[in-house]
Amino acid sequence: MLLDLIEKPNDIKNIPQEKLPDLAKEIRAFLVEHLSKTGGHVASNLGAVELTMALHRILDFPEDKLIWDVGHQSYTHKILTGRKEEFSSLRQLHGLSGFPNPAESDCDAFISGHSSTSVSLGLGYCRARELQGQSYRVVSVIGDGAMTGGLAYEAINNAASLKSNFTIILNDNHMSISENVGGLSAHLARIRTSRCYTGLKNDVEVSLKKLPMGDQLVSGIRKTKSGIKQLFIPGMVFEEMGIMYLGPVDGHDTQALERVMKQALSIDGPVLVHVVTEKGKGYRPAQRHPSRFHGTGPFDLAKGLPLSESPATYTDIFSTVMRKLGDRNPKVVAVTAAMADGTGLKRFHNMFPERFFDVGIAEGHAVTFSAALAAGGMIPVFAVYSTFLQRAYDEIMHDVCITGQHVVFAVDRAGLVGRDGVTHQGIFDLSYLSSIPNLTVMAPKNKWELSDMLKFAIEASGPVAIRYPRGEAVTLWKESRQKIELGKSEVLSCETDSKTLLFAIGSMVKTAMEAADELKKDGIACDVVNARFMAPLDEDCIRQAAAKYDTIVTLEDNVLSGGFGEHVCARLEDEHYTGELITVGIPNEFVPHGAVEELMKELGMDASSVADKVRRVKKA
Repeated sequence: MLLDLIEKPNDIKNIPQEKLPDLAKEIRAFLVEHLSKTGGHVASNLGAVELTMALHRILDFPEDKLIWDVGHQSYTHKILTGRKEEFSSLRQLHGLSGFPNPAESDCDAFISGHSSTSVSLGLGYCRARELQGQSYRVVSVIGDGAMTGGLAYEAINNAASLKSNFTIILNDNHMSISENVGGLSAHLARIRTSRCYTGLKNDVEVSLKKLPMGDQLVSGIRKTKSGIKQLFIPGMVFEEMGIMYLGPVDGHDTQALERVMKQALSIDGPVLVHVVTEKGKGYRPAQRHPSRFHGTGPFDLAKGLPLSESPATYTDIFSTVMRKLGDRNPKVVAVTAAMADGTGLKRFHNMFPERFFDVGIAEGHAVTFSAALAAGGMIPVFAVYSTFLQRAYDEIMHDVCITGQHVVFAVDRAGLVGRDGVTHQGIFDLSYLSSIPNLTVMAPKNKWELSDMLKFAIEASGPVAIRYPRGEAVTLWKESRQKIELGKSEVLSCETDSKTLLFAIGSMVKTAMEAADELKKDGIACDVVNARFMAPLDEDCIRQAAAKYDTIVTLEDNVLSGGFGEHVCARLEDEHYTGELITVGIPNEFVPHGAVEELMKELGMDASSVADKVRRVKKA
């Protein structure tokens, strides 16, 4: 196999050009086989195989800098840079990351996971290179989805003014090239990037300007040229911004890709190469359903179906409740930042298309847009992953909370998300959201409480954030369903003569109940309280707890710094509490990838670890 010949960076340069299509097939087969076992981002990686191969045949690693936007399409890059034998550990605990990570390989120029950062990073590398008199090449690969993020355009605007030698590759997997436009564009691209053409163009302009009325003549020619180009060449917005545009290019034609990459790298100044690829290429289920194979768990290789049917998730519950709320109240609108499927808003969109808004990968805009929707009399629900909401912190504070706009934040993927790893863990939201005045922050213990909290939030008068985890929705304690009251907690378990309180929020309520059951076997009675609210905290509950218990344990799936436990401890200090305090949560550090259960155990947050902490205190 050709793939066996590639063991380290730059080995692909030894593969003959005519063998590259065969190598691409081998890489796709390798990817599908491994991802069917580990899960991961299937469709985007299958679409970027030839593009990655072409880049690796031209660039020199690790000297040159290749920066992947978001980074979920970097699997072929990992294979070609010496990580093929470790690929079975992808996204597993202590295994390969599903995203680029310099700690894993010096061929990964920068860590990525969030969208629209690659152009800024590439430009920063360019300036560092120039200031130090170095000559390495810099290429940023950004997808068409990431180009909906404003950060990308801020960087492109800056790149045009700095005029560094810099190649931006737009990996467009949403359009197909018609033969006529593609052939014309390729022809024009070859002409426009030849040194003969660029030299002649400059000479003609200089000569014309020497003639009477020469400046006006040059200006007129440019306007005519611009009008013609607008008819034939997509992407003129980049040229207007001062970025040379090449393409579109067939992203699965290795020869064409290598030719245009060489041309781009030979041009002085910033260049954007428009490459058109097909998501899921080479694996029919992913080609038919690319969104289903954006990020997936293990699947049946032959059928392309999940290995097991997943139970209802919190996202599913949110989706169902949102449809009901939208049906009952015509003022309810839904907002997403390019995550309609992931956040469960697709069905709301189908039912109420005029009340659904996908603003693209633009979380800051989504928040400010929602603020004005609320000011205009609507009730916007912005559904967003916890890790992405942190990108809009200023807008939450400035545009929503200062004036108390009635915006509902449905914060999905809160807490540990597992295999997507360090850039995607939703472990900071309790801290950063609770720091903002006027914002109510809630977390449900089970699926029914999520439903009740959403209804509560819609009926509220100010901003509300509800954070809930990834994965299966807890279905326990339906019989104990109690009305949601602002800033009031819920007693779930009360033992006679108990002197220990397990005070938990959100998904950690289940852990607290399990730990209480384990401790009961040892003769240690524990009461369990579901906090429900991070802001405002239940002051009465904390006051009563200070008077009753000699041991109080707080449990959260958030960093301890600025989190639930820290806030509770501050209130207990106000009550001059002298008992034992145990805070269970995530240390002030970034958490890598792995199964949630594995990470919980490593962090000492599972039920057994919590019980052990209590035992040690009780024995002391």
